[in-house]
Amino acid sequence: MDSSERRTIKTYVMRAGRMTNAQEKAYHDLSHIYCVPCQETPLNFVDVFGNTNPIIVEIGFGMGAATIELAKQNPNVNYLGIEVHKPGVGRVLSEIRANDLKNLYVVEHDALDVLEKMIGDNSVDGFHVFFPDPWPKKKHHKRRLMRRPNTNLLARKLRAGGYLYMCTDWEEYAQEALEELKATEDLANKYENFAPHQEWRPETKFERKGIEAGRGIRELFFVKTDGE
Repeated sequence: MDSSERRTIKTYVMRAGRMTNAQEKAYHDLSHIYCVPCQETPLNFVDVFGNTNPIIVEIGFGMGAATIELAKQNPNVNYLGIEVHKPGVGRVLSEIRANDLKNLYVVEHDALDVLEKMIGDNSVDGFHVFFPDPWPKKKHHKRRLMRRPNTNLLARKLRAGGYLYMCTDWEEYAQEALEELKATEDLANKYENFAPHQEWRPETKFERKGIEAGRGIRELFFVKTDGE
């Protein structure tokens, strides 16, 4: 599957979601400041953030509560959040301004397209993928983000020693993702199987929903090798 074919298979669906007045105002007033425009060439992260701090890319941040909390806790780490859901983008923009965050920017676009065009190879220190859409129906499994060749693309963008951290409350997806990541060239599991809970990660809304529904949380933590 080449990149043009992969882009025809979306890993997300544009769900209708009403923006609150505050989210809409934030989106209107702040998107030109904190949203990085889509482009056809790799970003220069120094131009975006004004420094050479580590770069963490979060794919699909939803309403962004965990994203904001991590950015607040780690001012010396740069976060680039990718999301297509406008209410979530609006809320994050509002929180960036309210907390005067200098280390968080947003790209409002298809994540795979962003990775292919805007993120240079060997340039990212970590990927966060927290509770991605599990696409539970078998006919929709091809839309899952954490499958090859998508995982190969993620690995290519990581620096040696960089990490890919995924969480899901969907057991079958977790098992599939574990196998796909284990089969991805240049990635190595930091743990023998699933990762223990990473205490530094803030709880998300989807995580709470999964726990309330009686579903277990599975975490995966893979590191890029040096290729030797």
